[in-house]
Amino acid sequence: MNKKILNYEMPDKSGFFGDYGGCFLPPDLQKLMNEINDEYIELIKDKSFQDELSLLYKTFVGRPSPVYFAKTLSKKLGGADIYLKREDLNHTGAHKINHCLGEALLAKKMGKKKLIAETGAGQHGVAIATAAVVVGLECDVYMGVVDIRKEYPNVVRMKILGANVIPVKRGTQTLKDAVDAAFEAYIKDPVTQFYAIGSVLGPHPFPTMVRDFQQIVGYEAREQVMEVTGKLPDAIVACVGGGSNAIGLFTAFLEDENVSIYGVEPAGIGLEPGNHAATLTLGTPGVLHGFKSYLLQDTKGNPLRVYSVASGLDYPGVGPQHSLLKDIKRVNYVTITDKEAIDALFELSRTEGIIPAIESSHAVAYAAKLALKFGKGKSILVNLSGRGDKDIDFVVETYGQNYGIKKDQD
Repeated sequence: MNKKILNYEMPDKSGFFGDYGGCFLPPDLQKLMNEINDEYIELIKDKSFQDELSLLYKTFVGRPSPVYFAKTLSKKLGGADIYLKREDLNHTGAHKINHCLGEALLAKKMGKKKLIAETGAGQHGVAIATAAVVVGLECDVYMGVVDIRKEYPNVVRMKILGANVIPVKRGTQTLKDAVDAAFEAYIKDPVTQFYAIGSVLGPHPFPTMVRDFQQIVGYEAREQVMEVTGKLPDAIVACVGGGSNAIGLFTAFLEDENVSIYGVEPAGIGLEPGNHAATLTLGTPGVLHGFKSYLLQDTKGNPLRVYSVASGLDYPGVGPQHSLLKDIKRVNYVTITDKEAIDALFELSRTEGIIPAIESSHAVAYAAKLALKFGKGKSILVNLSGRGDKDIDFVVETYGQNYGIKKDQD
């Protein structure tokens, strides 16, 4: 294994992870990205910045999040032991708060007045709205109207926190269109606004920054699993849309050749065009939103329509580091269907008393398959990246009767 590819020599100075990443923007916007990068590089060397962020992680977010042995689920499956990294227990309900606080502090240090963000499932929106309150900035969140209907509890949370939630009514009215709208709003005034990108996506330096803020997940989990089991897990699993929760877990284990790594993409209702968002499984290299990565695209390079039951996963691109990890075969990128994810949501809820987000349920579903394949004596660590509070109304309305929940039931 080429460790230079996996360690922090990546990305290079231009923001490339091998062939992927970079900054494909007009010169004036590239200059602004360079300024953000320079400020970030200085800040991460600043002890006061690190101390402020660490204190917020501890006293505001509730870090470290625990690792939990899913004993009942593991026993029921009869295979490998499944452990859960409980990012769902973070304040705001997901891993997103880790990088949102970092980005918000950076924006404040740069003298920005407003945070701009996109959101799909609403978890990034809630997290950035929360971070904006903490540092004292205004906040605009762009969200597709389809996702607003599906994830309305998070819309309410954003509004309570004082964020301006802006409905996006064009295109598919989902995450990709929200990114388009947020980016357009940002370039109208990049001087006083800061675009807090919600994943390891976008032009350099955002894929690097978000990865760095999220790596705490994996390094905590590595130490916790070693403490509980006395060894590293045989496999680690995380869902992949843009890829922030996954890269957050994966980073600490990339050089451990005996640890198998699985990134789980949404197969939706089938792997036909328009029915899924399995970018690494079926995509090809292309450029979208200012960076190069694997992309679900047509023959002219236009992004294809994508779909997933999980609003946070229905994006036609993916983080550039994931694209590299696919090419060098360090990570196995696999798929789970809508049905399998919803089944896993109910299974975890009814065996362990934990209601996961639909996004995270993709990882739980694949981990269950993997547990049976691995057999007893092995262990699997899953990044349970978010809780399902945001999803319960949609899940019950859409799928409840299939799982014994009547619509008129109290």
